[in-house]
Amino acid sequence: MIRVQRTMTVRRPAEAVVDYLRDFSRTEQWDPGTVSCVREDDGPPREGARWHNVSQFRGRRTELTYRLTTSQDRRLVFTGENRTAETTDDLTFRTVDGGTEVTYRATIRFKGLAALAGPFLRKEFERLGDEIVRTLPRAVEHP
Repeated sequence: MIRVQRTMTVRRPAEAVVDYLRDFSRTEQWDPGTVSCVREDDGPPREGARWHNVSQFRGRRTELTYRLTTSQDRRLVFTGENRTAETTDDLTFRTVDGGTEVTYRATIRFKGLAALAGPFLRKEFERLGDEIVRTLPRAVEHP
């Protein structure tokens, strides 16, 4: 299992940050690995909403179905799954002077033979976490 955690500050009120990030299709704007992310159902994003996500990782495309499993004023949790991996993106929000502190936690659990590759991919996931520290605040501050 791989876990990556990053904390960053966004210069917008918490409510606006949570509202922006609740729509997972916006990962195209802030997640450097996301190629496309399309909502699979209708209505406002709420618990149970689903997205089809295509990501590029180490030159390969991978597709996952993500679901919003927790939608609270100060926390969003998205879970993704395909035949080789299960992922969780857990975002928490705290009001700070000058904006909102966002803590982003990603957990990736590989299934079957893919689990053997996990230790070799940790460095790449850490690099993506470092990029998100730059790209997420910029996307949320300039929607």
